[in-house]
Amino acid sequence: MIQTVIFDMDGVIVDTEPVHHYAYQQHFAELQIEVNQEVYASLTGNSTKNIYEKLKGIYNLPHEVGDLVLAKRAYFNAAFDSKPDLYLLDGVLDLIQKLHQNGFQLILASSSAKVTIDRIFNRFGLYPYFSHIVSGEDFPKSKPHPAIFQEAARLSQTPVEHCIVIEDSTNGILAAKAAGMYCIGYDSVNSKLQDYSQANQVIAHFSELNASIIKELKVIK
Repeated sequence: MIQTVIFDMDGVIVDTEPVHHYAYQQHFAELQIEVNQEVYASLTGNSTKNIYEKLKGIYNLPHEVGDLVLAKRAYFNAAFDSKPDLYLLDGVLDLIQKLHQNGFQLILASSSAKVTIDRIFNRFGLYPYFSHIVSGEDFPKSKPHPAIFQEAARLSQTPVEHCIVIEDSTNGILAAKAAGMYCIGYDSVNSKLQDYSQANQVIAHFSELNASIIKELKVIK
């Protein structure tokens, strides 16, 4: 029986991808590099630090990774604070609230930095529903490496066969599966160039899930 539900954030709880995309594009223009759509999509689910480590290698950037991260974060924060039409994805708050009311432990496992997670959680009042927050910036390797989900399971004190993950990216799905967890792929209208074939099931809207359905899910090894 499922006891813990692990949520990704970007693309699952809130669609910050347009804000991230804008921030990255502004920074790429400043760096005078052209990152095509295929390369950009392949980086979805990675932490900002890991993204710039990869881009530094691809484009021979002379900058320190930490400086690149801070520059991109400044673009993101400016865009985030000026964007009034940033909403939680349709149906996700209701699902979060119902799962919490039914005794599920909820954990966030996001590749985003803690400062970004904090901005989202404060803006939408999400802290009361989640027992733990796990940020990708604490791990040397990003999704598809399973470390972030393994840490989420450890914090939850729940065996992996009693955890599920809700993810919207190829890298996130692969990470959940590598951690031995049941994974629900969220294929929203905002998802682009992502592969959901390794997910245990795929949904297009959060109304397809409820506490009773999730409780009875079983890990398929």
